[in-house]
Amino acid sequence: MEPLLKLVNVSKVYRQDDHPIQAVKNINLKIKKGEFLAIMGPSGSGKSTLMHLVGCLDVPTSGQIILEGKNISQLSEEELAKIRSQKIGFVFQTFNLIPRTSSLDNVALPLIYSGIHLNKRKDLARKMLKIVALEKRVDHFPNQLSGGEQQRVAIARALINKPLIILADEPTGNLDTKSGQEIMKIFAKLNQQGKTIVIVTHEPQIAQYAKRIIKIIDGEIVKDGF
Repeated sequence: MEPLLKLVNVSKVYRQDDHPIQAVKNINLKIKKGEFLAIMGPSGSGKSTLMHLVGCLDVPTSGQIILEGKNISQLSEEELAKIRSQKIGFVFQTFNLIPRTSSLDNVALPLIYSGIHLNKRKDLARKMLKIVALEKRVDHFPNQLSGGEQQRVAIARALINKPLIILADEPTGNLDTKSGQEIMKIFAKLNQQGKTIVIVTHEPQIAQYAKRIIKIIDGEIVKDGF
């Protein structure tokens, strides 16, 4: 079976004060549909750069990124934005919710340019909030929610476009231990339902929820195990 996402000899070089800095080096990685993958590594290891490449937030300096059999490495920013909005759901450490907007409207936000009628968008948002057990918080604003609840809103928002892949960058980084475990249990349940999930974390206890762990050091994969 063709992998959902494949990186072939992918490298990314940035320039700082006219000096090249190689963030990732000749990465080869295959992610199958339905996998739950954790990317681990110390600060500066290249794991966030790898996440940005997988999420079409950046393009490689060399190599190929193949999504559903299509090379997306050299697409325009407009084409990449379309892929991000339709095929990838993002969950960030800082939640990235709009402060003066209800949970319902935060979740419905990705559909605003979809052509879907407002009532339908809100119905879909309610369904997503029910998946993360926040159906009683639809009218609450972010400052009325705990950190764990805010992250659940963010997960609901990531789900609303039925993405091919959910990418979570340090999703428990701003949460206490109990809330972090609750978030990871939600990801585990979503994976059991067939969702493909990739998380970036430096915490071994969080990575253990995944079924496959990639370790990256100095821009290179040093371990890939189940």
